[in-house]
Amino acid sequence: MTALLQQVIAKAEALPEETQNALASDWLEALESERKWDDLFANSREQLAQMAREALAEHRAGNTKPMESLRELDD
Repeated sequence: MTALLQQVIAKAEALPEETQNALASDWLEALESERKWDDLFANSREQLAQMAREALAEHRAGNTKPMESLRELDD
């Protein structure tokens, strides 16, 4: 365990039980969310690479516009 995590846990231990449980719940949710994102990216690398190749091909073919042009659409 890192020193920073030890510091956080030490401070959390001083909090009321209800607050500790709320923090723990938030941390568990955040860790699960990170795991899901990691899985999604790990399982979609080829798809992301293909999308990048397609985007580059469109750009090289002159089918893209600078971002400034897109801002005009929002006005």
